[in-house]
Amino acid sequence: MCGICGIYDFRGAPVDTELLDRMTSVMAHRGPDGTGRFVAESIGLGHRRLSILDLDGGAQPMTNEDGSLQVVFNGEIFNFLELREDLRKSGHRFKTRSDTEVIVHGYEEWGTDCVQHFNGIFAFSLWDSKRRELFLARDHLGVKPLYYALLNHRFLFASEIKALIQANDCPREVDLESLGQLFSLRFVPSPRTLFRSIRKLPPGHWMRCNPNGLEVKRYWDWKPQVINPPKEGELIERYRFLLEDAVRLQLRSDVPVGLFLSSGIDSGTLLAIMKQYTSGPLHTFTIGFEEGEKTNETEDARTLARVFETNHSEMVVRSEDYEKYFDHYLWDIEEPVGNETAAAFYFVSKIAAEKVKVALTGQGADEPWAGYQRYVGIKLSQVYSRLPPFVTEAIKRFVLMLPRNERWKRGVAALDEPDLLTRFVKVYSFYSEEMREKLFQPWVKEAINAHGWDVREALRLLQSEVSHLDPLSQMLYLDTRVFLPDDLLMVNDKTSMANSIEARVPYLDYRLVEFIETLPPDLKLRGFQGKYLHKKAIEKWLPKSRIYKKKKGFANPIDQWLRVKMRSLLKDCLFSEHASVHHYFNRDYIKTLIALHERGKENYLRQLYLLISFELWHRKFIGS
Repeated sequence: MCGICGIYDFRGAPVDTELLDRMTSVMAHRGPDGTGRFVAESIGLGHRRLSILDLDGGAQPMTNEDGSLQVVFNGEIFNFLELREDLRKSGHRFKTRSDTEVIVHGYEEWGTDCVQHFNGIFAFSLWDSKRRELFLARDHLGVKPLYYALLNHRFLFASEIKALIQANDCPREVDLESLGQLFSLRFVPSPRTLFRSIRKLPPGHWMRCNPNGLEVKRYWDWKPQVINPPKEGELIERYRFLLEDAVRLQLRSDVPVGLFLSSGIDSGTLLAIMKQYTSGPLHTFTIGFEEGEKTNETEDARTLARVFETNHSEMVVRSEDYEKYFDHYLWDIEEPVGNETAAAFYFVSKIAAEKVKVALTGQGADEPWAGYQRYVGIKLSQVYSRLPPFVTEAIKRFVLMLPRNERWKRGVAALDEPDLLTRFVKVYSFYSEEMREKLFQPWVKEAINAHGWDVREALRLLQSEVSHLDPLSQMLYLDTRVFLPDDLLMVNDKTSMANSIEARVPYLDYRLVEFIETLPPDLKLRGFQGKYLHKKAIEKWLPKSRIYKKKKGFANPIDQWLRVKMRSLLKDCLFSEHASVHHYFNRDYIKTLIALHERGKENYLRQLYLLISFELWHRKFIGS
C-alpha cells in the first residue's frame, strides 16, 4: 500500500522535478517507510512506500531487466505467487519477492491485458520507454483511487487530489455540474470530482497516455446474467470456497494482519476464517461512541474477540475527538460526502496503526447481497404500484405529516416512481428536487442547468447494461459499481491511509462479486431478509443467534453532538458571515433547515452534515 504520482509532458519537455517531489511528499502518510522517484526526459514517477511484502527488496519505482519499463504501484496483487510461477514458466526472471514485479513481467507477457490476470486492490502507472507511453490502471471495484489532470501540455496523476493541486496551474475551482451531483447522490460519481480540472479513473478501467493523447478503456466488462442455479446446498459450498479463498489470499503479508471488528456478521465471519489460516492470536479493533449506547458495537465485538481469543483493542470516540479531527477530515478524504458515519473509519484505523500495518474489513458485503433497508423498498414498490391511487395518496399524506422521518419520506417519494432510474436517484437523494430548487443560488442553478441538471445521466450507461434484469439486481449492480467505490471505499481508503494502514476487503474479491451476481434475487433478498444465502453459508462459522440478530449498523450520535457539544462547529460553518456556503446556497433556506431540525419538526441531520462538509472542504481546498 503506497502513494503514487507522476508527470508526463506531451511535448517532450523535461519534467519539473521540484513539483514531482512536492507531489510525492504531500502523500507521505500513504508511505512512511520510504520514497523513490524515476525521471527521464518527459516522464517523472514518484512513490511513497508502506512496506508490507518483501520488506527489503520491494522498493519502487521498479523496473524490468533492460530498464525499459518503470512502474509505481499502490495496493496489492493478492494472486502474485501464482502469477509469478506462470511467468517463470514463460521465461521471466524475478529478482524480488514483491508483488510489484508481477506487474512489470505481466505487462511484458500480456501487454495491457495484464490487468485481466490480476486479483487485487490496485492503482498503478507503468512507463514504457520503447513505446513512449504511460499505462495506468485501477482495480475491478475501485478499492484504490487514481486521479489525474490535463494541464495544458502536461498530464499529472496521483493517488490523492492534494498531490495534483501542488501544481500551480491546477485550478482550484468548484465543478458546478459535480456540485449538482453531490447534492443529488451524496457523492460525485466517476469520472468527475468536485474539482473542475481533476478526474478519477473509473473502477475496472485502464488508460494509455502518449503524444497522441489519452485512451481510456474498461477492461472489467462483466455483465451479470442470472442463471438457473443448482441446488441451494451446492451454491452455499461454492460461496464458502470463494470466500475462504479470498481471505486466504488477502492474508498474504510479511507484516501482521489485523481485523476491523464490528458486532455484525460480516467481520465476524472474516475473523472465523482468519483463525483457520493463522497461528497465534489475531489483532482486532473496534470503536464505540460516547452517548451512542443504542448503536455501539463494542460489547458484542468484545464478546466475539474473547471467543476467538484475539488481542483486542477498542476506543470510545468522544464529541471532542470528532470535532478536533473534523477540521482535518476533509483534507484527508478530499471530497465531501453525505455520510455522517464516514469519519468514524479514521478512529478505528488510528488504534489499529498502533499494532499493525494491514487490516481486513467487512466492507462490501451489503451491496452485492442486498444488506441495506433500501433494497426492501424495491420489493415494497412492486406492491405499492398495485394499490389504488386513493390508498397511495393517503399513505403519502400520512408519512409527510410524521415528524423527523426523512428516510420514510424519501422512501415513499420513490415508491410510486415508474421510471426505475429516477426511483433509484430518489432513494439516494436526501435533498429532494424541490429542496435543491430552494437551496442553490440562482447563478448556480443557471450554471448547472447549462451543463445538464439530470443526475441520472451519470448512472444511465451502467443501468442500461443490466436493464434486462429485475429492479433489485439493477440496483445492486449500480450500488456495487458507483455508490461503493465513489463513497464508502473512497472514504475507507483515505481515512485508513491517513493512519498508514492498508485496509483490505475480501468480500470484494471480483470472483465473489461475479458469483453473487449470477444468483436470482430471492437468494439475496428473501421476503424482507437481506443477504439470505450469505447468512445460510456463514452458519458454518457463526452461531445462528448472532447471524439472525437485528443489525445495528455503524451509527454514531453526531445528531445529538451537533445540537449541543458540537454546535459551535455548526454555527461557524453555516451561520458565519464569511462562510463559503452562502456563495453557492441560499442562506435563508439553510436557516430554515436548521430551525426545523432543532425544533424537532424534521430530521435534517444528513442535509446539514453535507453542508458542513462542503464548507470545511471549500476552506481547505478552494479558499474563502
